[in-house]
Amino acid sequence: MRSEPIESPPPPPFPSTPPVGPAARPGAGRALALVEVILCSDYPTQIVLSDLFGRLGYAPANAAGALNIGFVVVLSLVDSVILVGLVIAFLRAHGERPAAIFLGPRTIAGEARRGIVFIFVAIFMAAAVLLALQAVAPWLHTVPENPLRDLISSPRNAWLFALVVIVAGGIREEIQRAFLLHRFEVWLGGPVVGVVVTSAAFGAGHLVQGADAAVATAVLGAFWGIVYLRRRSVVAPMVSHAGFDLLQIAQFLSAP
Repeated sequence: MRSEPIESPPPPPFPSTPPVGPAARPGAGRALALVEVILCSDYPTQIVLSDLFGRLGYAPANAAGALNIGFVVVLSLVDSVILVGLVIAFLRAHGERPAAIFLGPRTIAGEARRGIVFIFVAIFMAAAVLLALQAVAPWLHTVPENPLRDLISSPRNAWLFALVVIVAGGIREEIQRAFLLHRFEVWLGGPVVGVVVTSAAFGAGHLVQGADAAVATAVLGAFWGIVYLRRRSVVAPMVSHAGFDLLQIAQFLSAP
């Protein structure tokens, strides 16, 4: 007598990781994971550093009201070192291996190649969102000209800002995003909640560029977050994010 084949259940939408960190330790709870998420959200560190720099006489803007490139560069790089250090410290404090969280089982070279392809996916997504918003919600274009354009008014400033977008954008923000998604996945409501919350916060951090730019940035944050959850490696999101930002700088430089 032939037996019917047993169907295996469908795979989950995101490959899951074992419950490690706060979720695996007796007595640890959501409060601890939430504190770590807040501290690594970038808002506390930037607020403290901005206040410290202000007390030392470094202003975020010059007399004309334009952003100070030196302030932006130093703040971004120092904040990147502190935030990545916090992330690694929190992971190790819970017995988690940063390499396992950020690199997973995939090869760095293979993920980097995939990230190059994702640069153009990100460009298409951002353009599509901005065009759609221009058609259905033009009032969201709240900033006529991107204030970051003033930061690259000279070749020297362009190189400095390129360093910022690689270190603080591609590297720091994707390590940060992976850590936050990891905490949400194992303790704060799951990966979908993590993608929604982190992407909304990511977009809110870009409101200075306009409400429409903030929406587009939130969509990109969701894209890079989903890539991380699917790949379990930050390499492809890092390459895509840094490449996208560098092409934005090139666009600013080529504009009349």
